Amino acid sequence: MLFNFTYAKSSVIEHSGEATKVNFSPDLKREPVFFRGKLKNAIMFREAMSALREVVVSDLRYKKKDRSEYMEWLKNEEMKRLAKHMEGKSELVEKMNIASSELKVLQDRQYARWKPYYDARNKLRKYLEAINPAFRWVFDPVITVHPDELFFECFSQDESSYARLGAGYELFENISEYECGTTNIDFSAQLFGEMQKIRTYKSTHFEIDPAGFQVETTGEEIYKEKKIDLPDSWVRGFLQVQSAMSLPMVSFTLSPVDIYNMCLFMRQHREKESPRALRYELIPGKPVTAVFEPWEYRLECTCVWEGEEPVSIRTWGRRRLHILERLIPVTKKVKVYLLGRGLPSFYVMHLDNMVFTLGLSGWTANDWSGEGNFDLLSSRAKVDVYETSAVLNYLKEKKFAPLDEIVFQTKLDRAKVSGALNLWCQSGKVTYDLAGGTYRYRELTKEQIPLDDLTYRNEREKSAGRFLEEGAVSITSRNEDTGMEVSGKIKDGKNIYDTDLTLDRDDRIVKAECACYWHKQNKLRKGPCEHIIALRSFSAREDNLKFIKERK
Repeated sequence: MLFNFTYAKSSVIEHSGEATKVNFSPDLKREPVFFRGKLKNAIMFREAMSALREVVVSDLRYKKKDRSEYMEWLKNEEMKRLAKHMEGKSELVEKMNIASSELKVLQDRQYARWKPYYDARNKLRKYLEAINPAFRWVFDPVITVHPDELFFECFSQDESSYARLGAGYELFENISEYECGTTNIDFSAQLFGEMQKIRTYKSTHFEIDPAGFQVETTGEEIYKEKKIDLPDSWVRGFLQVQSAMSLPMVSFTLSPVDIYNMCLFMRQHREKESPRALRYELIPGKPVTAVFEPWEYRLECTCVWEGEEPVSIRTWGRRRLHILERLIPVTKKVKVYLLGRGLPSFYVMHLDNMVFTLGLSGWTANDWSGEGNFDLLSSRAKVDVYETSAVLNYLKEKKFAPLDEIVFQTKLDRAKVSGALNLWCQSGKVTYDLAGGTYRYRELTKEQIPLDDLTYRNEREKSAGRFLEEGAVSITSRNEDTGMEVSGKIKDGKNIYDTDLTLDRDDRIVKAECACYWHKQNKLRKGPCEHIIALRSFSAREDNLKFIKERK
């Protein structure tokens, strides 16, 4: 998916004897967005932006080792041994030398044919390494200015980590002017290096430069054009985060020293065998315990689990928590949200007038888009064009609002509002603020996201649609006393699968069971199976038909 950004200039940081000016350059192709203010706590802002940058360039996927030097050494050693072995066999040595000479001529011809390609590739690699150590594509952070705060969003290169940095206006001594909206900002490696020079003895002025929107084009302006071809999985993953954050989760509070102790243990120990999980054991009335596998090292945290039932949740990809290390000295408390075993987790760092949210997929190799499908667990209520437009128009005018307020103001059914919000989250128009519990209007990109290309993430969704078309779904029982419990049978070829589904009052899946092999192997860790998807869709269809009959 191709994204085009145009900047009037690169983002810069200007240092003088008494002041530092942070000037972000916005995307000229978006609506005018600007902000000017003076920071109260520049050091905290520097550390938060540095952590944001760590997410932008993060790539913890397995990288194959470069063994070219070793293979060259091994080749030379083999030739030495062969030469020693062939001593005294002059006739055979002469034939081998002739064959080697002929082979070298062929190799030289092949190399000469490909030399221009190799030279161009090395030149490009050196250029990219010079301007950015993480020389793969980097999607510039999205910044949104709202009446109560401005916030940054970014996604990692390995598509497993999401970060949101929200800065309340109390962070600034004075705000001279601002214009609400969303834009991309140019956040280069050079800018990150200059940001490390911010100090307390200098006043720091923060600015999203509006000048780019006020320049009349005369043919002499020089714009910085960036075209980034991002894979669909990256965009889909960014959108999946919004659905995951709006799901019901187990939450508890940690202190900064708890995160420090976790990172310290991981620095001192390196696992060499499975399992490699970080297990949270939550027992009512007792401190939250973090257990590091495979050592079974138990770290008692400072907070007490206030839930009513004991819970044990395993999470993977724990080394991504090192991203939070720079924020530990400036953090007051940490709120942890867990979806379940092997499912995403969220760490919300509360700073003075700032909130940093780190979202981690189930494990590093399992990116948000590949096997998450968290939008399928969110509300899937059918909504028409009028209802979806009403929800978006209210958010567009108000900028942010909790779910209950949107339901009250739009006079729509709660499930329909949840369904509309989920649809707009998947369209990149709305984002969910986990720390504030509110939905916010935010356009991810100026270009229209091709939803048709992102509709089906896997064959399970396509198969679910096939079951509905063939009339292979039937409901055996329903219980609406606590949310919605549905049981049904799905005919898949010669097999018939018993499927159970439990939804909460916001029409979100909280529990599901299926007799198929895929669900027995994966449960909900990789999203619902095709039979659960089909039962849910069929149940929603029946509800809509019943509603229409009652209205008539």
